[in-house]
Amino acid sequence: MTRHAHARLEAVIEIGSTGLRLLVAEISAASGPSGHVGWTVIDRAERALALGRDVFASGSISRESLLQCLGILNRYREILDGWKIEPDHVTVIATSAIREAKNRDAILDRVAVKTGFRVRVADGIEENRLMYLAVEYALRDAPARVSKANSIVMDVGGGSTEIMLLQKGKMVAAHSFRMGTVIIEEQVKAMRGSVKDMRRFLGEYIRTTGERLNNELRLDLVKQLIAIGNDARLVARTIGTQVSDLYAEIGREDFISFETEIGGLGVDEIVQRYRLSYGEAETLGPGLLAYRFFLEITNAETVIVPNLSIREGVVISRLAGAEHLVREDFYSQVIASAMTLGKKFQYDEEHSRYVTRIALKLFDCLEDELGLDRHARLILEVAAILHDIGTFVRGVDHHIHSQYIVMHSDIFGLNKEDINILSNVVRYHRSELPNPSHPAYAALPRTDRTMVLKLSSILRVADALDRGHSQHIEDFDLELTKDTFFLRAKGTHDVTLERVALEEKADLFEELFGYRLIMV
Repeated sequence: MTRHAHARLEAVIEIGSTGLRLLVAEISAASGPSGHVGWTVIDRAERALALGRDVFASGSISRESLLQCLGILNRYREILDGWKIEPDHVTVIATSAIREAKNRDAILDRVAVKTGFRVRVADGIEENRLMYLAVEYALRDAPARVSKANSIVMDVGGGSTEIMLLQKGKMVAAHSFRMGTVIIEEQVKAMRGSVKDMRRFLGEYIRTTGERLNNELRLDLVKQLIAIGNDARLVARTIGTQVSDLYAEIGREDFISFETEIGGLGVDEIVQRYRLSYGEAETLGPGLLAYRFFLEITNAETVIVPNLSIREGVVISRLAGAEHLVREDFYSQVIASAMTLGKKFQYDEEHSRYVTRIALKLFDCLEDELGLDRHARLILEVAAILHDIGTFVRGVDHHIHSQYIVMHSDIFGLNKEDINILSNVVRYHRSELPNPSHPAYAALPRTDRTMVLKLSSILRVADALDRGHSQHIEDFDLELTKDTFFLRAKGTHDVTLERVALEEKADLFEELFGYRLIMV
């Protein structure tokens, strides 16, 4: 294949529950149609390996599976060397099998020593983020009836199922459930059950899950199911209508009929008819059944199947380097997910919006002082939205309850490290200061503790300026002098309450930045 001048190559290896998959993409320097950076997949490889079967049956990856994994990775290394791809342009990502393995650390060390690959273990929300990027890219030129419809986005993997809810194309919620094709199969085997038992087990699980999701987006208003993964792509190739190079459509009844047909076939018949590996054939039935059951608890008439996966999501996230991750459209989806969580816990939306606006204004004014990037600004914005949700549990010590809720919630686009920082920022928005004796704070890396200090100090000031939850100071000007930071309230308001609150909560800000904070 002819390489384009001024192009670079990016490679992604996914270590999944059922196999290892390699993708090599060429990314052009020039913008393609509609202002998008052009990229083309130029090589793929896939080898089946049932890591998930080891983990979900015994808890650990076996020695035999590890040796096979190392062998496959070294073959992929030879392919990458042939393409002359530099290590900085290779991403190796592992999903639920390695994530849940008891011997995960030992496995990752062996991989690093024997192959040179440094593996990034993705949590469920990271998988959701990559899935969203792939879906957004696939549907970017789709008609509004597709791109703006109420949707459930699903990726049924071997060890987990990632789900996103989109309302008119905007993020409502994102979840990662420990329910995958290999797990389903292992549980049914443990019960010595039949296919009928598997259908009943899965149906009950999905109905229960649907009740939870219905509180976030009415499922009777869902117009389409967006299905990601190899199982869905097989259905699309077999009976779907290819709408563009990037996605296919399948009618509701056609999908259900196909699943019914697959359910009546034995594993050997599936292997022969669809040319799958034995492991893939075993998990095809549970995967399609999961999609079907979700289809049936909604009013979706169409199944949309993007021709992309989380591997393409990794490539897309690297299209413009780190800058891609600060795209405002993506961040708006993170904020939408945070607001949905706030509404779930009956937060004071007006107070939240006000504190958020002030906090971001302070952040922007102090940009040169903070030394933080746009992603840190996003974490501050989410913290300002959610700082008071602990009052749902109890007003007293609500900052601790807020921390707990945030720590144990899924927020689209934020990974585990982000959530750890965020939950600490939320905790320290009140009188309590960050303290090394607090385990959740002490466990953070030094750079993350520094970020918590800076963001908490800003959030404390912003919250103080609405002590009465009345938002009566409509706006204010900021003036930074040599040693003083002045906040000048606009209008003729009595700011006594806010001034007292500021004196109580400005201590961390003044200590960190060395400025006196005065409200006039």
